[in-house]
Order: sequence, then structure tokens, then C-alpha cells
Amino acid sequence: TIFGDGSQTRSFCYVSDLVDGIFRLAMSDFHEPVNIGNPREMTIKQFAEQIIRITGTESGIEYRPLPEDDPKVRQPDITRAKKILGWEPRVDFDEGIRKTIEYFSEHIELVNRTTQ
Repeated sequence: TIFGDGSQTRSFCYVSDLVDGIFRLAMSDFHEPVNIGNPREMTIKQFAEQIIRITGTESGIEYRPLPEDDPKVRQPDITRAKKILGWEPRVDFDEGIRKTIEYFSEHIELVNRTTQ
């Protein structure tokens, strides 16, 4: 399901990259705001299409009205993270999605086996 026409943009950062960035910040002596995230931006429609492609599902995309307060763009400026922490994300989108799908597939299988 996509809310709106899918043209709004977001950036996605894999959890191991976030943990690394937060750890580096916590271990530093820097005490000002630092954005930790992935500056690679994509539309929500591109996101949905890539999920469908990577999973091989035959699911379609359903569109719903966009909430009024939904931001058009979300993209972190990681300049400080690069400069102060020497940090930037390493896991690209496709790899992160594959790892996420693999993780949930294994855990759903495990839950299904233990509840039967």
C-alpha cells in the first residue's frame, strides 16, 4: 500500500550501519546533533517496486490518500557524521532489503514451527 502517488521520497539505512554510527557518536567527545542515516533518496513508488522485484512476489501496489501531515522529502544530511565520526553507510539498499527479508523469513518459519 502506498499513501499518495508514491512521489514522496525517503531514505533507508540498514540497522548495522545505524548501530555503527550511533556507537561511534556515543564513543566520541562530540556533543552536538549529528544525523545518522543514508542520504540515498528514493521515491516510495521506487521502494515498493524494488521490494516486489527483490521478493519476486506478484503483489500489486494499492494506492490510498496521502495523509495531510506526510512530509514530501526525508533525507538526512550526514556531513557531520562523515567529518566528525568518519562514518557513512556501507550497506546498499538491495543488500539491506535482502538481509531483512532473509531475517524475517527465517524467524517467521521458526515461529510457525514452534506454534504448530
